Amino acid sequence: MTIKRRLEQLETYLLAVLDGSRTGKWPSMLRVILKGLSLLFSVLVQVRLWLYRHRLLRPSTLGCQVISVGNLTVGGTGKTPVVEVFARNLQQQGRKVAILSRGYKSKELPFWQKMIQRITTGRIDTPPRVVSDGKRLLLDSWTAGDEPYMLASNLPDVSVVVDKDRVKAGKYAIKELGCDTLILDDGFQYLKLGNRLDIALVDRTNPFGGGHLLPRGLLREPMRNIKRAGFIFITKCNEGGDRELRERLRRYNPVAEISECRHSAKYLKDVFGDTIYELERLKGMKIAAISAIAVPETFENALRELGAEVIYTRRFADHHRFTQQEIINTINWSIKRGAEAVLTTEKDAVRFPFVDRRDIPVLYMRVEIEMLSGEEEFMDWISRICFKSAAERQIASQMKKGG
Repeated sequence: MTIKRRLEQLETYLLAVLDGSRTGKWPSMLRVILKGLSLLFSVLVQVRLWLYRHRLLRPSTLGCQVISVGNLTVGGTGKTPVVEVFARNLQQQGRKVAILSRGYKSKELPFWQKMIQRITTGRIDTPPRVVSDGKRLLLDSWTAGDEPYMLASNLPDVSVVVDKDRVKAGKYAIKELGCDTLILDDGFQYLKLGNRLDIALVDRTNPFGGGHLLPRGLLREPMRNIKRAGFIFITKCNEGGDRELRERLRRYNPVAEISECRHSAKYLKDVFGDTIYELERLKGMKIAAISAIAVPETFENALRELGAEVIYTRRFADHHRFTQQEIINTINWSIKRGAEAVLTTEKDAVRFPFVDRRDIPVLYMRVEIEMLSGEEEFMDWISRICFKSAAERQIASQMKKGG
């Protein structure tokens, strides 16, 4: 068994310990130890915020509009479709947008490529990886990371730049790509880049991450820190919304705009081709579901709500990089169990290696954000952002001419 597979098994085990599904003496002892560590982690988080608040640690400013989209919990809030909505709306209103991502679990460039970049650019440090320059897709999902690649594929007029140092990535996007609006993907805790608007996502199905900070729970920082957000999205909502959750969030943050949204399935698409199918195809169909996301139940339940009969599921750790053999095995087991199609998520589909099989359809479900409340406030917010960016750019241009 590979080290990668063992680490994924450890991750799965720890998640089971955290949610209480693992019982017994040792899981109970482990939860006590993790709770002690989470108290220490909470102190470190608050000290870091205090240092930035009192300017002992100084954030960088880049002279353009910066929007951070993130959350207070680890994974599973449906962040990528929300980032896509913001980027598309800003781009359609005339902004030159770049999405800055750290490229979680992306593969570093080979040494020889880094050396070529250093020689051609004259830089000692490695420049950010440009997944898309707003005109064409430049990197694959293996090098870019699945979420940046997915965003770049769905947003052909938006630049996507990957680097752990998003100050460096932002400077590159402004200088080399001509961008005037930056979106920090998963940036709520990235305090090194200042003078920005913070958007926080809250998962209605697990809004407070088990009530504990890492590593005992899923919270990255105390829930009260959502007061930093200027806009709050409650994701995975139903038609009726969640009044109690809205009221609780209002106690933490009385001024932020709050919108409720859900992830709405739009169509099915062949993972290994360009064929698109209507969602009606799922009604009464026996399917196998394969996924490597934080909350696979959300995906599987969505398939059932669309009328599919899920007869076989296969789950991997979040961001798992599938091997060709794993896909072949899944297809074979699905056929053996009588499945008529294999379904996966769009985020997982970008990590599927090519498999030349035509004996059963392998499809992914395209999902987009559907606003349930606060749409008017959201569009007004976008307009205000664009107006502010245009005004800042005009002032900068006048100052440049005057100088």
